[in-house]
Amino acid sequence: MLLELRINDLALISTLELDFSVVPTGLIVFTGETGAGKSIILQAVHLLTGGRASSLLVRSGCEQATIEASFDISKQPELAELLHQHGLDSSGDCILRRIVNGKGRSRFFINDRLATARLVADLTENLVNIAGQHDQQLLLRNSSHIDFLDGYGGLLEQRQQYTFLYDRRQQLLRRLRLVHEQEQHKEQKRDFLGFQLREIRQAGLSPGEDDALIKERDLLKSSTALVELVGKSCQLLREQVHGHLSVIRKNMEQAFALDPNLKELSARTSSACFEIEDLEGCLDAYLEAIPSDHGRMEQIAARLAQIRQLQRKYGTTIEEVLAFAERIEKELHVLDRIEQELAELELELHGIEAELRQQAAALSQERIEAGAKLSQAMQSELASLSFKQTLFEVSVQADAAILSSDGWDKVEFLFSANPGEPLKPLTEVVSGGELSRLMLAMKCLFARQDKVETVILDEIDAGIGGEAASAVARKIDELSGHHQVFCITHLPQIAAYGDAHFLVEKIADGSRTRTFIRSLLPEERAAELARMLGGDNPTEQTMALAREMLDGGTRQKR
Repeated sequence: MLLELRINDLALISTLELDFSVVPTGLIVFTGETGAGKSIILQAVHLLTGGRASSLLVRSGCEQATIEASFDISKQPELAELLHQHGLDSSGDCILRRIVNGKGRSRFFINDRLATARLVADLTENLVNIAGQHDQQLLLRNSSHIDFLDGYGGLLEQRQQYTFLYDRRQQLLRRLRLVHEQEQHKEQKRDFLGFQLREIRQAGLSPGEDDALIKERDLLKSSTALVELVGKSCQLLREQVHGHLSVIRKNMEQAFALDPNLKELSARTSSACFEIEDLEGCLDAYLEAIPSDHGRMEQIAARLAQIRQLQRKYGTTIEEVLAFAERIEKELHVLDRIEQELAELELELHGIEAELRQQAAALSQERIEAGAKLSQAMQSELASLSFKQTLFEVSVQADAAILSSDGWDKVEFLFSANPGEPLKPLTEVVSGGELSRLMLAMKCLFARQDKVETVILDEIDAGIGGEAASAVARKIDELSGHHQVFCITHLPQIAAYGDAHFLVEKIADGSRTRTFIRSLLPEERAAELARMLGGDNPTEQTMALAREMLDGGTRQKR
């Protein structure tokens, strides 16, 4: 049950707080001039249940819109359990909040904890049922009739199991088509992949090999200059430096013998001689190591060309080429077992097809039985909605040759509003006023069997008047006997039955326009009904009729 609704900066509403706790079950009506914003209640609750948000919903000049509602879930233990499973407080009322920012982005909260849109949708599915013009449009789509029937017959879970199996079947069919295509080109593809793999494997590539070859090639290119430079250095060391240093060393040894103070300098001279001798040996070794084989340059060039060719075909680096080869090996393995996979897929598909047909047949039989019950129940409901000798029938036509995601049934609502006229598809013959009453009849039937306590009816009275309007009013009042019903209406007949009556007004406040919603006192209710009956300047007769309608609505409720 919806206890409270709080709205901030949504559309034309600045701040709004509504308390519905005084009407745990009963009819709460909203009336007002056309364009005043009566549907804002529907819009707010729709947003709370996960409806699509837009930045246009945020009041001009504001950063964000906030919608918050408190629900009593004490009679719905399954919802408390759902909250508990998600680690949310389930001990008291359930408080939902949605914040929509200026970019249209949203955040959901349940009992002040951030929540996912999916969890909110699962929760509110059993909290509130909204019947608006969108639902009426669903009745005008034949493809939606099967959803109405399955919902009424309690077949949605059974259909979900079927749909899960159907989706698996579609996956298998797609895989089978792909594998069949692979089989048709298997040998040609195997030859091509085999050629690619052999070309890579025969090359005997090693990671980093090309970098090492480039370094070796660069060294070979500079070998002539290196031989000349290092060779001249060796020659100078041998012919000049080494000989002079030897003389210097002998001189210093003789000087040291004459003067002990020259010990360190003599030692350094000897050390320099040894260092020069070692340097000479190292340079000789380097000269011998410098490659001078011109044939090796040709080998390197050929190897690098081979590597570059493979890289152009299979990857920009050697590592990528080798990874490509590994993928080819796996693909060849898959090709080798195509026939086995085909057999496995066809066997699984055969089993699923058989199971699907069993489930489709069972679902079809259930629909036929549910369709008969829905037809009978709708006849009764429509009779109480001022339909004279109206016929309504649910047609369930099975076609075992065609399996769809819903089964093999074509479900269609047939309707005849006039005596003597044959049943025809509802989508082709129903009028606007008839559609409103049909939708109301459906909602009443569904409300009796589902667990939803709160029902919102948005202009369910569109296109009707006279006795039909009175019949609709009585039907809504009947529904409010066991549900909390919110009704946005333009009919005084319906408003007269309200246990609570709210007026929606749009008021220009300086340069801004605001929508206000307030609860009406008994005398104010009479004035509002009089306006609905005869315009902004009601007469005494109109006021008297309004009071009479209010008294009549109160008496019938008793």
